[in-house]
Amino acid sequence: MPEVSRKHDVFQAIADPTRRKLLRLLVNEEMPVNSITEHFPMSRTAVSKHLHVLSDAGLVKERKVGRETHYSLQPEPLQEVKQWVSYYERFWENKLSVLKNYIETEDKDSGESN
Repeated sequence: MPEVSRKHDVFQAIADPTRRKLLRLLVNEEMPVNSITEHFPMSRTAVSKHLHVLSDAGLVKERKVGRETHYSLQPEPLQEVKQWVSYYERFWENKLSVLKNYIETEDKDSGESN
């Protein structure tokens, strides 16, 4: 399946704390924009702008229900973030393992000198 052309980068979209909170809010259910707005100390217009960025990044899907727009989470683009983070996770696991071995060696050497 071809990837949809995105206007916003996924990393750029999730960089904003408000947009991350919007994604968490939509994890379990589709919600109308009015209900979403109740969770934020900002105008409906501001919330809609954040949702638009998330939509452009492919992270949320819009659906018209009568006169309302409902939003739902589309987590697939987050795979890109997961892959990026996992690369660095391996780096840190290796560094932490080396540190652990160093500390254990130091502890053992300190214990022998007492």
